[in-house]
Amino acid sequence: MTALTILALAALGGAGAVARHLTVFVVAERTGDQFPVGTLTVNVAGSLILGLLLGAGVTGTTLTLLAGGLLGSYTTYSAWMADSDGLAREHRPQAAAVNIFVSLFAGLVAIVIGRALGGLL
Repeated sequence: MTALTILALAALGGAGAVARHLTVFVVAERTGDQFPVGTLTVNVAGSLILGLLLGAGVTGTTLTLLAGGLLGSYTTYSAWMADSDGLAREHRPQAAAVNIFVSLFAGLVAIVIGRALGGLL
């Protein structure tokens, strides 16, 4: 991996993190904080976009930059688990379970749809 690729990966990672923060913030302002809809939104959107990239046949350095840099920092496994843990600690185990299972199902559906759409490009 070249130095330029590493710099691009870092820049895209920073952009993805900022985009995640802004998306979660905007969604939370609209939906409230009773359920982590913002985290769900970024993770499902990221899965859809990754599916588009894979379906369109993006590979190599371009895939590394977009999937590993941009989407890797836009989506967030740790926040998803922290949100789920927080719901459980608030004595809302059903909401925690819904967050885990809806995120998994929606993410899988999104990547499948993204691959199909990407294959049309």
